[in-house]
Amino acid sequence: MKAVFVDRDGTLNVNTGYVGRPALVALVPRAGEGLRLLNGAGYGIVVVSNQSGIARGYFSEADADEVDVRLRELLAQVGANVTAIYRCPHWPEDERPAGVAACGCRKPKPGMLLRAAADYDIDLRASWMIGDRLLDMQAGRAAGCRCVLVPGVPPHQPAEEMRGAPPDYRARDLVDAAQHIIAAAPVPASAASDPTQR
Repeated sequence: MKAVFVDRDGTLNVNTGYVGRPALVALVPRAGEGLRLLNGAGYGIVVVSNQSGIARGYFSEADADEVDVRLRELLAQVGANVTAIYRCPHWPEDERPAGVAACGCRKPKPGMLLRAAADYDIDLRASWMIGDRLLDMQAGRAAGCRCVLVPGVPPHQPAEEMRGAPPDYRARDLVDAAQHIIAAAPVPASAASDPTQR
């Protein structure tokens, strides 16, 4: 299937910093509407989220599960459906304590996207990544997806440089991102086999 991978905090829900309780979940304006458009165009929606608050002890995996349930509920209220949610509960590489092994899932690594592709038979060349940060673009590129950058909510690093991973499109919001993805031409077969031609 074709999918759109979507970052969570700051992209789908307002990033209040370590969102570890359902009561903290509030959708970014027009986020649900954007996902609904993508659902209607036949895209599966896969949320991929770094959640180092678990490693830091700020909240548990069970707490994170409850947050994801609430996110699904709020999206469903506007007619949007999420196929799957993946999270990385590990430390950022530059803050990892001594003796703690590195993971392969934390963005900018593509581990969550690759796992989802294996789990759901996702065609990565026909898929997209939407996020509000450089690491989202890097993860999408590493997985072979096209990428859309959206403004973070709340805003952060307003002129963040997309070093080595420029987005294919800079959207105003999730609806604009969805409309661009739906209108974009499919990746030609020759380019799909050669990432340098994308």
